[in-house]
Amino acid sequence: MKTIAILATIAGLLFLGGCAVSKRTSEQSAEQPVSQQTATSDTRQRAKVHTELGALYMQRGNMGVALEEARAALSADPGYAPAYNLQGLVYMQLHEDHTAETNFEKALAVAPADPEINNSFGWFLCQTGREQRSLQYFMVAIKSPLYATPALPYTNAGICSMRIKDDKAAEDYFVRALRLDGNNDRALYFLANITYRQGRIAAARLHLQELHKIADPSPESLWLGVRIERKLGDREAEARFASQLRRKFPGSQELQMLMQGQYD
Repeated sequence: MKTIAILATIAGLLFLGGCAVSKRTSEQSAEQPVSQQTATSDTRQRAKVHTELGALYMQRGNMGVALEEARAALSADPGYAPAYNLQGLVYMQLHEDHTAETNFEKALAVAPADPEINNSFGWFLCQTGREQRSLQYFMVAIKSPLYATPALPYTNAGICSMRIKDDKAAEDYFVRALRLDGNNDRALYFLANITYRQGRIAAARLHLQELHKIADPSPESLWLGVRIERKLGDREAEARFASQLRRKFPGSQELQMLMQGQYD
C-alpha cells in the first residue's frame, strides 16, 4: 500500500519514552529500548524531549524542524542513540541515503541491540535494495523480550521477503505478526495478496474480509477484492468492490487497471 514506507519508518518512534546509556549486546538485549528507559540526568532528559518532539514533527511531515530537534538532542547528549536514529529516519524520508545510513550506524554503535534502531535500519536496508541483509536486523528487534511492538519487525521482514520472492518466509512472518497483533492491517493485506497470487483464493478472501473489518478500504485492497471475487465467480461482489473503487478513489492507479481490464 502506498503509505507503507512512511508507516514503517515512523512506527518505531511511536513509543519514545525515557532513556539511559545502553549496555552492550548481551546485557542490552534484556533491556527496554533506549528510548523507553528512564532518564538518569538532566542532559539525557533534554535529549529525550527533543527527540520525542522531532519524531512528532517527522510524523507531520515537517522534516526541517524534526532535524533541528534531533540536533538539539545530540547537542544536549552526544551519546543519545535515538536521536541518531531519528536523523536516520528523516534523511531516509529526504532520500539522502548516505547521510541516513551514517546516522543509523552511529545509533547502532551506541546501542547495538536496541530493537527500535535495528528495525529502523532494517527497513532502510530493505528500501535501498539490501533486502536479504535487512532480515538480520529485524531478527535482532524480534528477539528483544521487552520491545513494545514486536509485530512491526515481523511485518517488515515479511514485506522484504516478498521483495526477494520468498513468499514462504513472508507468509510465516505475517502469520507471526498477526499472532502478536490481530489488528495488523498491513500484515493482513499482504497475507491476502500472497494467498491470492498462490491461487489460494478462498483464503485470500477470508484475509481480505478480516482486513476490512479493522481498516477502511484502500485502493489496493479494493482492487484485490475485485480480482478475488472475479476468480471466485461472484460477479455481484466483484461489482461492489469495483463500485467502491470508482467512487472513493477515482484518480487511483488501481482504477486505471480496472478500466483497462488488467486483472493480472
